[in-house]
Amino acid sequence: MVRPRFLPDNFTLMLVSTVLIASVLPAQGVVAHGFDLLTTFAIGLLFFLHGAKLSREAAIEGAMHWRLHLTVLAFSFILFPLLGLIFKPIFLPLVTPDLYLGILFLCTLPSTVQSSIAFTSVARGNVPAAVCSASASNLIGIFLTPVLVGLIVVAHGQAQGSFGSIMNIVYQLLLPFIAGQIARRWIGGWVDKHKALLKFVDQGSILLVVYTAFSEAVVQGLWSQLPAISLLGLLAVLVVLLFVMLAIATFLSRRLGFNKEDEITIVFCGSKKSLASGIPMANVLFASHTVGMVVLPLMLFHQIQLMVCAVLAKRYAARSRVMAAPMIMKNDSPKTTDSPSV
Repeated sequence: MVRPRFLPDNFTLMLVSTVLIASVLPAQGVVAHGFDLLTTFAIGLLFFLHGAKLSREAAIEGAMHWRLHLTVLAFSFILFPLLGLIFKPIFLPLVTPDLYLGILFLCTLPSTVQSSIAFTSVARGNVPAAVCSASASNLIGIFLTPVLVGLIVVAHGQAQGSFGSIMNIVYQLLLPFIAGQIARRWIGGWVDKHKALLKFVDQGSILLVVYTAFSEAVVQGLWSQLPAISLLGLLAVLVVLLFVMLAIATFLSRRLGFNKEDEITIVFCGSKKSLASGIPMANVLFASHTVGMVVLPLMLFHQIQLMVCAVLAKRYAARSRVMAAPMIMKNDSPKTTDSPSV
């Protein structure tokens, strides 16, 4: 049976189902504490496996394209947060203050890894550079996101102090990642052969955090505090934010003289935000009763960016085929040559 195009991917359906389950059967008391412990373990295991998966040789090789990587990092950690602050007078009236807190948090996050690489590949961009840029963004984000949260989000009075946030990130995310890098020499081959395990831990840890966060938020009255008009306003804000970022990334990459392959890499790596890194970070950085509202913009943005970038990647690929066709015809055209001398 062919899957309908309008139907979201399986992971998105699981996210929606998890939110619905948490809304009807939220974890409370001892059960909620057990889920907290399980979530902490799952997140640590996730970053351990990510550390074991990342090839240092590939990262070093890709790091040579430093202008591209600096551009992507500037988009992720400078331009995105600036847009979140600049657009605040326009966006804030459309959503609740807690939702805008989530939008600001979204703006401080690193780029995605898997989908950025996948879309860059489909669009015929610079895949090795995408691997390096997306991986570097996530690694640097472990340090930089808590600092940015401390600078631009703590002002809203909901996040923890920046030093405490950094230490929590170090203990729960960075140390497992470093341990994974150290263990790669022994388990790297096994991890590369069992990518399904990493996907299971990746998605499973996100679903655990979502369930735990939304359970706490529902107990605190999440849905009674979230008017439908604010949810529609949030969707509009996220769509505008993504399209503005895509337009700026495209324009600046051309103005800076990057070729088409590098432009594709910059557009996809510089305009996307990581659900896999963002939800665990939110669980560490924010008070438990606010996490549900904070991650809601990220969950919606994740689905929007997947749909929009899928269409954009196909358009890039089609343009590449059209540009390549005249060259192929020219190379295949018959050539008249003088008879070879005997």
